Amino acid sequence: MSRHAETAHDPTGRHATGRPDEDGTGDGAGTGNGNGNGDGDNGQEDARTAVTVFVALGANLVIALAKLLGGLFTGSPALLSEAAHSVADSLNEIFLLASLKRSRRAPDSKHPFGYGKERYFWSLLAAVGIFVMGGCFSVFQGVEALRSDHAETRTGYVVGLIVLAVALIAEGSSLVRALLQVRGRARQAGQGMRKAICSADDPALRTVLAEDSTACFGVVVAMLGVGLHMITGEVQWEAWASMIIGALLVFVAYQLAKESRGQIIGEAADPALRRAIREFLERQPEIDTVTTLLSMRLGTLSTLVAARVDLAAGLDSEEVEEVLVRLKKAVREQWPIADQVFLDVTEASPRDRERARHERRQLDAAVNGGPDPDGPDVPDERNRAEEPDTAEREP
Repeated sequence: MSRHAETAHDPTGRHATGRPDEDGTGDGAGTGNGNGNGDGDNGQEDARTAVTVFVALGANLVIALAKLLGGLFTGSPALLSEAAHSVADSLNEIFLLASLKRSRRAPDSKHPFGYGKERYFWSLLAAVGIFVMGGCFSVFQGVEALRSDHAETRTGYVVGLIVLAVALIAEGSSLVRALLQVRGRARQAGQGMRKAICSADDPALRTVLAEDSTACFGVVVAMLGVGLHMITGEVQWEAWASMIIGALLVFVAYQLAKESRGQIIGEAADPALRRAIREFLERQPEIDTVTTLLSMRLGTLSTLVAARVDLAAGLDSEEVEEVLVRLKKAVREQWPIADQVFLDVTEASPRDRERARHERRQLDAAVNGGPDPDGPDVPDERNRAEEPDTAEREP
């Protein structure tokens, strides 16, 4: 075990890293403004996302008006439920545009880490809008249709199908735009399209993808309901189509809200990033043990990383200061998204070392797809019984 506790602090008891870093950023400050605002590439990506959201907003406004007029003209519950869906989507795009602008505000005294989490808040409101205005209203329309004996003229059916076909084209165009942006990101990251869609961390883009793909599926279901109603003369087909659309919207809203909830509460960084930073720190000759590495996403372009490290023996307070400043700067340069880096010097106990080994196994399991990536921080008694002397034998 290293013996540096007495040298990691100056005679006044102040921690050796209490002075500003050599680069003037302070003990843990990043190189940007806390949410990635200073990066030109990030600004361009946000601009592309804004264009995608504007395209979706324009398409949804036109579609909502067409569906509403068609639904009122024909009395079709499937069309009215789709109109409600499009109105909800339009309001959601406004929420997403607000999130893009507000999340890029510079840090201030009340929010020293910036406003990056604004995106997650407005995405949560969008999910609530999908649930209430889209899902619940669609289910209500379906139930009302089952209780009625509504009949429609052939002209009404044709009008409804034409409106839905136009809506499918518009929604499809918006979806293609969102997929093109995802494909561009996938090429930059060297990923496949499927992996890029599943790992999309921008809530605005993720919400647009979910809305447009759900809308396209919902329009197809509505067309089937209207068509079967026209063929059979039974309104139940449209009623069930409306309820299926509502159930789908409720499910999508739940998934989006679940993602936003986790990010607002404070979600850890990607396991691959955490493992890479931990391995980098552990390779440094001045570091004996990385006892704990904590992280939290502060936005789509900002991540806080805090590590407790046990330094090698023989370093005086000035050397400790220089090592920590150098390592924090190196982490920020190698992983720009980790713009808030804090290193805390500690003296590792045998239990700390045991926990560090367990955290490494967790990260390996999470990155490699193994079991139990989210197990307890410290091994349970059964695991400790299997290797009783490991911590004591560790130097």
